[in-house]
Amino acid sequence: MPARIPTFASRIVAWQRRHGRHDLPWQRTRDPYRIWVSEIMLQQTQVATAIPYFERFVARFPDVATLAAASSDDVMRLWSGLGYYARARNLHRAAQAVVERHEGRVPLSLEGLVALPGVGRSTAAAIVSLSTGRPLAILDANVKRVLARQFGVEGAVDAAPVLRRLWELADSLVPGRAVEPYTQGLMDLGATVCARAKPACAACPVRGTCVAFREGRTDSLPGRKAARASPERRIAVFAIVSRGAVLVQKRPPSGIWGGLWSLPEAPHDSEPQAWVAKRFGLRVDAVDALAPFTHVFTHFRLDITPWLVRVSGGRKRATILEAAWLPMAQVRDAALPAPVKKLLVRALPAARPGDSARAGTGAGSRGARPGR
Repeated sequence: MPARIPTFASRIVAWQRRHGRHDLPWQRTRDPYRIWVSEIMLQQTQVATAIPYFERFVARFPDVATLAAASSDDVMRLWSGLGYYARARNLHRAAQAVVERHEGRVPLSLEGLVALPGVGRSTAAAIVSLSTGRPLAILDANVKRVLARQFGVEGAVDAAPVLRRLWELADSLVPGRAVEPYTQGLMDLGATVCARAKPACAACPVRGTCVAFREGRTDSLPGRKAARASPERRIAVFAIVSRGAVLVQKRPPSGIWGGLWSLPEAPHDSEPQAWVAKRFGLRVDAVDALAPFTHVFTHFRLDITPWLVRVSGGRKRATILEAAWLPMAQVRDAALPAPVKKLLVRALPAARPGDSARAGTGAGSRGARPGR
């Protein structure tokens, strides 16, 4: 009898069982809620970065009902620093929808999952497949790259015709058995071997049938969209401090850093003393320039000019405009954007580890978080 030629799927499964990742915290369960949280966190985020956030998040919100009942501030505080904050807002809204529509049980159908905010076809398939073993194809960024190289699919992977072809391939390759190691293996292969730059082809279990490897085209496959110049925005932000606390404002629910607390912001050329006095009715005692910095988002660059503004008096008047006084000792645990938190930790001694004794007793010093 002729030897049986291993299929693409069987080679992926064999490789995953021997060389894949087996100790990730979301691999220790078939709980669809935990798998769902991990899949959302892994969108646009490396595994090593996501792990500590995942562990803290599920420790605080161990099930859908707990997450649904949480305040948006608590959810955003646990997500602070992970970026792409729409993911957290959508996850929170989706948990509330699961409680309202599905009696608190995560639906295990593609239709039910895709109807939830922030859940697309690939994420839904991963949740169902990894929870139940059902043979469903996934197509995240790593899998797109693996399939485009393996089968020589030309064009940018997010172009509609290319995406249709990749979904056709993904659907045709799913095995009837060993679906979980196959699904996990594809993700592992794309993340650890078939990397976007400098793929480790010598370690790849499917290099023998890979068009990109055979033709020396791993640099050009998959195709990429034409690069566009990133627009720039310029703003000023004000670390307004008084009696051991810093003034923060709640950002709108959409847009950059949506739903987080942040420093008051103004046009980049605003004069700090006049702007703070007019905006918040505070008496400015001193103003110090802090080092400017740039924060890069997906679609633009934000040039930030920060100021440290020491004020006195009129603190009650600053409660307008979704503003609150945050004790400096609570900065590290607050729902603040990562670059803002770093700025405050550098600029405010009482926000640094071991310096909490120097924090004052201003508004919020009884342990309240901003907004309460």
